[in-house]
Amino acid sequence: MKNSVKKVIIMGAAGRDFHNFNVLFRDDPSCQVVAFTAYQIPNIAGRTYPPELAGALYPSGIAIHDESRLPELIREHGADEVLFAFSDIAHIDVMHRASMANAEGADFRLIGAQRAMLKSKLPVVSVCAVRTGCGKSQTSRQVAKLLREKGKSVVVVRHPMPYGPDLNAQRLQRFAAIEDLDKHRCTIEEREEYENHIRMGHVVYAGVEYGEILRAAEREAEIILWDGGNNDVPFFRPDLHIVLVDPLRPGHEMLYHPGETNLRTAQVVLVNKVGAASPSGLKQVRENVQRINPKARMIEADSAVSVADGGRIQGKKVLVIEDGPTLTHGGMSYGAAHVAAKRYGAAEIVDPRPYAVGSIKQVLEKYPHLKDVLPAMGYADAQIEELRKTIDKVPCDLVLVGAPFDLGRIIRTKRPLIRVTYDLDPAGIQALEGVLDEFLARVSPVRAREAA
Repeated sequence: MKNSVKKVIIMGAAGRDFHNFNVLFRDDPSCQVVAFTAYQIPNIAGRTYPPELAGALYPSGIAIHDESRLPELIREHGADEVLFAFSDIAHIDVMHRASMANAEGADFRLIGAQRAMLKSKLPVVSVCAVRTGCGKSQTSRQVAKLLREKGKSVVVVRHPMPYGPDLNAQRLQRFAAIEDLDKHRCTIEEREEYENHIRMGHVVYAGVEYGEILRAAEREAEIILWDGGNNDVPFFRPDLHIVLVDPLRPGHEMLYHPGETNLRTAQVVLVNKVGAASPSGLKQVRENVQRINPKARMIEADSAVSVADGGRIQGKKVLVIEDGPTLTHGGMSYGAAHVAAKRYGAAEIVDPRPYAVGSIKQVLEKYPHLKDVLPAMGYADAQIEELRKTIDKVPCDLVLVGAPFDLGRIIRTKRPLIRVTYDLDPAGIQALEGVLDEFLARVSPVRAREAA
């Protein structure tokens, strides 16, 4: 007779997988999670999800293995089910993994979008996207800014990025000053998401244990802003769900998981980058949004690129550095710094590939669509040092940095750095403000009655 305890393997990437476990499996004796697998993020496989987070049913914690071992792990543990729990992946690639699990005799499952959402006692606004690199971060910063200007205290809760060596030490992180980034030994990828919020005066929470994070955030805010990542769905149940789509990648809103889920559940769809998109791309995205989610309100915006000292770029040989996740698993071949190089008359954008070293070289080989841009990769100190060496080897006059953080603060390079910033244009801000005004008028009286 088959064991009545279901044995489960959770496929993840150090984010959604841990959250689903914490909410749905940690205290459930009818299931035994026998392993996590890791993908996308380096240096996660080989670790253990610690017993302090795993709970009383897992006194030794749970081993995290490289995803390539999935068939072997199913056989080794006699796993009944494989739970898929990471994001920004093509639908076809999800089903390849399903076929792999099914071929070994295991069921394959996706958790429903709402099942692992935590309910807050405060209003929650979520900003998510259908793909990495749609402009979600600039939108969430603007939402927080607008809410604060309307007299509301806001705390930002960011999609998890627990890439450090000690997961228990990252169970609940609070960032209110730039020095907190150093205190928590943040990776480049974390700094890209947290730093601009902090510079604007926004408190940011992130970590691993989102039940604790939610309770902490509720103690110091009137409104919670869920700043989504990697096109995942929110961990908190939103009262207002804003989802970005990208007309530079028309059709992707229907081709990636769980980005399409975000689109189908959106209350507001923001079509971003309209100034750079082709008419056909805009038409396709608008039609897809209208067909898939006709009840959603559609607004439009552009990403305005700016450089404080753009005149220095004229006639120079430049190295372009962009946001790492946007270029890699996000699939974009350029970003704001590349746009600035063209706009301000750079003589040449230097191809970094012949000069890349170590893991940076491996990244460029893995993503052959990257030809004249360098992704700002830095998941560990060693990789940050390899990024520095690559920058110093590239024969250029200037380095244009489109990654949304101060790269010069953590990398000392002999090359002069120029930051390129990008924000929503005034029309997009005005459209967002209208959405938020309607939201506040709708939600505030309800919350006031609940409090009474």
